[in-house]
Amino acid sequence: MTAELPRCDEDCRHPDAVANARAALPTQQAVEAASALLKAVADPTRLRMLSALAAQELCVHDLATVAGISESAASHQLRLLRAHRLVGYRKEGRTVYYHLADQHVTLLLENALEHAQER
Repeated sequence: MTAELPRCDEDCRHPDAVANARAALPTQQAVEAASALLKAVADPTRLRMLSALAAQELCVHDLATVAGISESAASHQLRLLRAHRLVGYRKEGRTVYYHLADQHVTLLLENALEHAQER
């Protein structure tokens, strides 16, 4: 049985509030892009990988070890994270090192984890 949420009386309408809320909405394109980005972060393995990268830059082998997955699986996940511009990389010889793309990703992770731990 679900509890009913409070609602306005039948004739209760706030057209100014609705107009203000609608004006504040992001574009459909922005909503879809942000939704895809949040889905990419929502996977537990990818979240572990991003958290590890928040601590320091890591090569694929070390990142796979930290995340507890194979190098092949790590590479697959990193392709998705790169596609969403969540991670960047640099090559040193034949070794590829990954890092968080920018401060936005760092803040997103910090805020999500802090919010999840609040009670």
